Amino acid sequence: MSQIPVAPLPTDEHLRYPIGRVQLPEGPLTPAERAVYIQQIADLPAQLREAGKAAGGVRLEQPYRPGGWNGRQVIHHLADAHLNNYLRFHLALTEEHPSIPAWNPSAWVELPDVAATPVTVSLGLLEHLHARWVVLLHHLTAADWQRTFYHPVFDRVYTLDQALVQYAWHGRHHLGHVQLLARENA
Repeated sequence: MSQIPVAPLPTDEHLRYPIGRVQLPEGPLTPAERAVYIQQIADLPAQLREAGKAAGGVRLEQPYRPGGWNGRQVIHHLADAHLNNYLRFHLALTEEHPSIPAWNPSAWVELPDVAATPVTVSLGLLEHLHARWVVLLHHLTAADWQRTFYHPVFDRVYTLDQALVQYAWHGRHHLGHVQLLARENA
């Protein structure tokens, strides 16, 4: 399976970006390229569950890097972020060039439900959310993939092809953080 393209990193960023930074495509993806990214989205919930088990409960309460979120926050963040990302696809598919709502992930991970909710709840949410998201992704037409939304935080327009690459990378990026915790537990 091909990997998401990533930009080279300075060595001091390996903990922050364990798989590198994302590089978005300039033009449309091929159906074969899309299939790889869709599969990465489909595979993420099981991979994250496995990494969380390998890290163990104590390690999940520790940050993956100095100044970073702890593993619990990362797992809950993925559920929150991918719910937002799923909705962005729906907005782009049902509205003409929508501006997506901004949200503050750093504030969300500080909300009381993150500390009080078992990670298994967010893992279950991701499993079911990704199952539905993947069904949607498999049914998009070539024209659908070129629909756009405006991201006000980054002040840029994304095609759904670019969003697919971004969100597949995002899942693997944070999976890498939990895997760092698991390696420290090994």
